[in-house]
Amino acid sequence: MEHLLSELFVQLDIYSAIQVVLLGFIGGVLSGFIGSGGAFFMTPGMMNIGVQGVVAVASNITHKFGKAMVGSHKHGEMGNVDKKLAMFLLITAAAGIRLAVWLSSLLFESGGDSHADKGAGANLYISLVFVGILTAVALSMVRDLRGGGGGNEEGGDSGPSRKIADALGRLNLPPMIYFKVADVKVSLWILLLVGLATGYLAGTIGVGGFIGVPAMIYVFGIPTAVAAGTELYLAMFMGAFGALNYAWAGYVDIRLTLLLYLGSLVGVHLGVYGVKVVNERYIRMVTAVIILLCVVSRALAVPVYLRQLDILAMSAALDPWFNGASKVMLFGSGIGGTAIILYQVTRAYRQRRRLKSSLAEPRTATQAVQV
Repeated sequence: MEHLLSELFVQLDIYSAIQVVLLGFIGGVLSGFIGSGGAFFMTPGMMNIGVQGVVAVASNITHKFGKAMVGSHKHGEMGNVDKKLAMFLLITAAAGIRLAVWLSSLLFESGGDSHADKGAGANLYISLVFVGILTAVALSMVRDLRGGGGGNEEGGDSGPSRKIADALGRLNLPPMIYFKVADVKVSLWILLLVGLATGYLAGTIGVGGFIGVPAMIYVFGIPTAVAAGTELYLAMFMGAFGALNYAWAGYVDIRLTLLLYLGSLVGVHLGVYGVKVVNERYIRMVTAVIILLCVVSRALAVPVYLRQLDILAMSAALDPWFNGASKVMLFGSGIGGTAIILYQVTRAYRQRRRLKSSLAEPRTATQAVQV
C-alpha cells in the first residue's frame, strides 16, 4: 500500500499546474455566480489531467473547507445561518462521509493489475455518480427554465414550491424539532436522512450542496438565503471531516489544494459580483448548459475505465481519444461559460459606470451655476 501511495499523485509540471489554477478560477467564478462550490467542475477537471478520482475528490473537499469557512462567515453576518439545523444534519453527514471514503478507498485498491489501470474502479464509480447526480440537477434546472417548476401554482417565479414540505408536515413524524432562524419544524428522521445523503455525496464527489440546499428549500421549506448560508456552515465541518478522513488514508495532494485556491479566490469575487448585476434566469440558463456539458464530458471517460476493468472489449489505443474528447468538452464548457459570465459582468459594470457619470453631470452643472 505504501508503494502504491508513493506513486499515486500526478507529476505536476508547469503546464499541469496552470491547468489546475485555471480549474480553480473557473470553479471559483461558478461558485460565486451560482452559489455552488464549483466542485462539479473542478473534480472531473482534475481527473481529465490525470489525477486519480479519489485524489481529486480528497484534494477538492480539502479546498472546499476553506471556502466554506469564508462564505459561512459572510452569511452569518447577514443572519442566514441556522447553526442548530446544521449541527443536526452533521450527525449523519459525518457517517455519510465516512461511508463514502471507505467505499472509494475500497474501489481504488481493487482496480486493474497494472499501475496505469489502478484506481479504475474508483474512477468509474465517481464518474457514474457525477453523471447521475448532475443529469438530475441539470434536467431540473431546464424544467424550471421552461416554466414547469419552481414558484407556486399561481405565480411562476414567486417562490419555491412547498408541496413536499407541506406534505411531510402533515405526516407529523415525531420527534419534531423547531429551528428558530429557519422558522420551521422538521422531523428528526427526515433530518438524519438528508444529512446522510448530503455527507455521502460530499465524500463521494465533493459536492454536497446539490442535495443539501434543495432539500432544505423544498423538503424543509426553508428560505433560499438561509438554506445557502446553513449549507455553507455545514460544509465547513463536512469539508474538515472529509479532509481528515482522506488525509488519514493518504489521498490528499496538498499541492492541488493550494493551486485550486490560487485560482478560486480570484474567480469567486468576480462570480459574486456577477450575481448582483446579471439576471437570475440568465444565471440558471448558463449553469444548466455548463452542467450538461460536464455530464457529457464525464460520460466520454467512462469507456476507458470499463476497458481498464476488462468489462468492455476495446483497444487501449482509443483511450487517448476518449480522454482527449472528455477534456476538450469539459474545459470548453468551463472556459466558454466563464467567458459569457465575465462578458455579462463587464457589460453590466460599464452600464453602471455610464449611468453614474450621466447622473453626476447635471449635478456638476448645477453646482457651477450656483457658483
